Amino acid sequence: MSSLSAAAVGEEGGIDGVAGVHLISAFLAMEPTRCLLSHAKNCGGGSVSLGSQRFIWDHCISKNYEQSHAPYVKNFVKKLLSEIESDHGEALDELYELYADYVTSIKEDDSVKGNSWTLKHISFLFPDASARLVVPLQCSLNMLEGDTGCSIWPSSLYLSELILSHPEHFSGKSCFEVGSGVGLVGVCLAQIKASRVILTDGDPSSLANLEINLKLNGITPHNQELDSVESTIVKCVHLPWELAMEYEVQDFSPDIILGADVIYDPLCLPHLVRLLTILLHPKEPSYPRHILNHKSHKTGMSSGNSMSRGTGPCSPAKSPDAYISSVIRNAETFNQFLLLADQANIAIQDITETFQPLDLLPYLQSYDRSSIRLFKLSPK
Repeated sequence: MSSLSAAAVGEEGGIDGVAGVHLISAFLAMEPTRCLLSHAKNCGGGSVSLGSQRFIWDHCISKNYEQSHAPYVKNFVKKLLSEIESDHGEALDELYELYADYVTSIKEDDSVKGNSWTLKHISFLFPDASARLVVPLQCSLNMLEGDTGCSIWPSSLYLSELILSHPEHFSGKSCFEVGSGVGLVGVCLAQIKASRVILTDGDPSSLANLEINLKLNGITPHNQELDSVESTIVKCVHLPWELAMEYEVQDFSPDIILGADVIYDPLCLPHLVRLLTILLHPKEPSYPRHILNHKSHKTGMSSGNSMSRGTGPCSPAKSPDAYISSVIRNAETFNQFLLLADQANIAIQDITETFQPLDLLPYLQSYDRSSIRLFKLSPK
């Protein structure tokens, strides 16, 4: 966890420390330009002052020049200069020179041609303002079909806030995520020391990108035999919902199931509900304990987790907790999910108001937390 408090940023050139932290965090997260301009004005007391421009140049652009996405910075500087000129203000020479360099080196459509990738940094700012958790994530800027699994979605931000806000609920637990995308939730689970984190996705390219992001955050996926049981074990699993085998899924036996923005495609819903049904109705293995121990060693899974749900080899397994966060974009699709879940004897409870995260992303103006609902799923 890195430190970047308001005091560390300081009152440079009249810049408020909190406003400065928010501006830096928004820039690193590649917030829309309108949001960056809003933060820049907050730093300048209502306008893009010379002090706020200097702050942007020193702490955002120059400090992160090598790793910044050039078309994004170009667009931001263009809008920034336009805002300054419309207010009849004075702009830094450095900003004009940088924009001139970008004009000659970057074409307008460079950022949308082909498969465009960038590195975003999501900063979780904790209430005591003494530290932040910065999660670098390689993401796709191409929102066409096929790259949605390599983008950061609102509900994954929400689930990540929830995990970091209530670490006692997830720490030491075996967690299974359905549709892990870029891996933000998995990184947060590892941060709060979940005992085991199973990250799944049905798209091979998304899974490959997920593994890259884990390594960017200092996490080595254990997809072979394990050499340590002291720290969080993270595994990446290719799991297309429609092809998931019951025995394969039950072998994971998680304590907690998580999913973010997975209720979106009507064609996928029957497969999703089938997968959730298997996970929510665990069965004790029928093979003897010595076989279970051997199987657990070979797959890198703890036999204790598989057997701990009951009081003995013949005891019924305890159902895991399941949490799904979702933006309800289409009421018809969501109602179909509710119907399929009901037919599968899955109860769904809206717990948005009773199990809430802290606001750890106050600088993300494009992130509308009010549009997200949190559901708890359990067998009837």
